[in-house]
Amino acid sequence: MPIEVESKLLIVDDLPENLLALEALIRAPGRVVYRAGSAESALTLLLEHEFALAIVDVQMPGMNGFELAELMRGTERTRHIPIIFVSAAGREMNYAFQGYESGAVDFLHKPLDPHAVVSKVSVFVDLYQHRKALRHEMESLAAAHRKQEELVQQLQHTQRELERAVRMRDDFMSMVSHELRTPLNTLYLEAQLRQLHLSKGKLDSFSPERLSTMIERDQRQIRNMVRLIDDMLDVTRLRRDALSIQTKPVDLASLARAVVDNLRHQAEAAGCTIALEAPSTLRGVWDEFRIEQVLTNLLTNALRYGGGKPVEMTVLQNGDNAVVSVRDQGIGISPEDHQRIFEQFERTDVSRQHAAGLGLGLYITHKIVTLHAGRIGVESTPGQGARFFVELPLQPPPAVPDAAK
Repeated sequence: MPIEVESKLLIVDDLPENLLALEALIRAPGRVVYRAGSAESALTLLLEHEFALAIVDVQMPGMNGFELAELMRGTERTRHIPIIFVSAAGREMNYAFQGYESGAVDFLHKPLDPHAVVSKVSVFVDLYQHRKALRHEMESLAAAHRKQEELVQQLQHTQRELERAVRMRDDFMSMVSHELRTPLNTLYLEAQLRQLHLSKGKLDSFSPERLSTMIERDQRQIRNMVRLIDDMLDVTRLRRDALSIQTKPVDLASLARAVVDNLRHQAEAAGCTIALEAPSTLRGVWDEFRIEQVLTNLLTNALRYGGGKPVEMTVLQNGDNAVVSVRDQGIGISPEDHQRIFEQFERTDVSRQHAAGLGLGLYITHKIVTLHAGRIGVESTPGQGARFFVELPLQPPPAVPDAAK
């Protein structure tokens, strides 16, 4: 159905009585008639309104109707307005040709035939209505097409995200299975070996000295499994934006010393040392458990990829921030991987060759630091080791609550 559009009609004549008579003939509901007493006045109205039809008297002082029509045809805004000329002259063919050359679509001759005037105006108003309706439909179709393209793009993006999520899930399950198998196989083999010793009565294998070593090996494998399970749980919480942050006053220097002490045996097993430089105290408001995770992850990575060389941790205060840096002298990281290694399940090709892992440690670390309104980064080049640094505000900003998220 055509949309209802108000139709504006322009009538141009230098005689007011002609304007009144013509307006009386063509006025109707849904039409607005504008009168102009000269071509100059008509041009002003043409610049202000969109007209469905212009009825122009040919013989006017100054600029005549033909000249007005030529100006209208020379302007993009008014070029397509239908023009009906009104003339008191005879019906000579040459005079009509001049009008058609100027852009006329029809002629009316004085005295006007009321039925002819009403009929012609109705035809052009209907054409205008249909043209506007068609334009509206085309614009609607174009908008619908654009919307459809946007939806298609969104669906394609969603499909890519789903495919990526499926790949990540499969990779995740594969990595978890692989990583858990190593400590489980070790424990299983140890248990079989002990059972064999017991069945053969070799109780000397369970002397206090050997038993202590066995327990330490078992605990190491159990810690590895617990660490993997904790990483998986943290990733699940992060996906739900449910990682808890519970802040309280913390001495970061004391916490760093405790973490280093806890990792002494792991450092010895890796054949390296951990040097810590920290003030006596450095107090701030953080989640102690989560910051301990950050320090442990950074030191564990440094031990894992440090090539058995010394690892250095520095803790200091810089203005309103605490700064922690961990430096190793290992394989290093390519500049193109500096951002990627903080993403989920991401590891460098070189790191995969040197140590196993899920690629979750730095991802979790980055999230924890971000939840504390802090910043984490890395400075490294291949073969030159790496320096990871963390900046943490001493006081939590308003966006970081003191309760669980």
